[in-house]
Amino acid sequence: MLQNQTALNFMPDPAPFAEIFVYRDGAENVEEGFKLEEIPDLLADRSSLVWVDLRGEEADHKAIEAFLLNVFKFHHLTVEDCLETRNQPKVEAFPGYLFFIFHGVTPDKTTPTDFVTKELDGYLGENFVVTFHLESFRSINETKTLIRSSPFACQRGPAFLLHQILDRLIDNYIPVVDEFNEQIEVIEDEILLMKESDSVVLERIMDLRRSVARLMRISTRQREVLYRMSHGEFKQIPESVLPFFRDVHDHLLRVADLSESYRELVSGLVEIHFTVVANRTNDVMKTLAVVSAIILPLSLIAGIYGMNFQNMPELHTPYGYFAVLALMAVITVVLLVYFKRRGWIFQRERREDSIGKKDEGGE
Repeated sequence: MLQNQTALNFMPDPAPFAEIFVYRDGAENVEEGFKLEEIPDLLADRSSLVWVDLRGEEADHKAIEAFLLNVFKFHHLTVEDCLETRNQPKVEAFPGYLFFIFHGVTPDKTTPTDFVTKELDGYLGENFVVTFHLESFRSINETKTLIRSSPFACQRGPAFLLHQILDRLIDNYIPVVDEFNEQIEVIEDEILLMKESDSVVLERIMDLRRSVARLMRISTRQREVLYRMSHGEFKQIPESVLPFFRDVHDHLLRVADLSESYRELVSGLVEIHFTVVANRTNDVMKTLAVVSAIILPLSLIAGIYGMNFQNMPELHTPYGYFAVLALMAVITVVLLVYFKRRGWIFQRERREDSIGKKDEGGE
């Protein structure tokens, strides 16, 4: 006790970065407003539940590191991982506590083409929960509002309190995942209506693919973490609370399944894009081929009558010039009719007319 008090005395004023909630057994309300120096005494009462929320954006990390090492005696490797922000979701068991890392969505920054997450680190012990984050979490703020209005979440123990946080954290993925589906449909329509090769559409597809890959990678890892936490692997999570963690796991499983399907859909968008571009190129080449085929006999006629021989019967005919022009026009019309009947030209217009007739018939 004296050692803990001494360690805290050498720390800078820690009040701004910590918010402490305490529920005493049988109490009607959750207490808050405690100082960090009181935590060792609060933890000594095993019947109480202590939640310490550390806001890393508001304090020097050295102070938080000293607090975690000297007060809670957490392993220094977990403290190092806790203060870093480039860790993958995971859960590790240590004597007396669990160390976990989860990733939440950043709603104000996340779009389907730019999936942004923020890291939530924490510890779960016999009678305490410690959370650390560099950015504000809506799930944590909502849980704070919940326990201030009713101590029910705290009455069921620290594992159930952690479940409340994780449940809201995973639920915040759902609106973002739905936006992925809408964006895929929008890009698909843009591709089908694309008149020519559009690099902007292709860039959006690539950004969407990267976002889906990140969503899939994070959701898959968190699914594994929640599977371990929801199937009785850790003694810090009582059997009575396991069904609630399994429910959160089911929600995340849906997110992971959707991310897998979105990855396939985005891959399909890439194929559709290149197919449409290839079709547009084929249309251009077909048009050029038809034009060349029409011009070829006309060039032949013009070439013949452009020769400078003296003994050419039609050269001195009064209406020879007009006759040749009429012959060229007839050949052009005949070729156009022939190509149309073969289905080499005017196919798009014919498809659009047939679609319009079907729509009118349907109405």
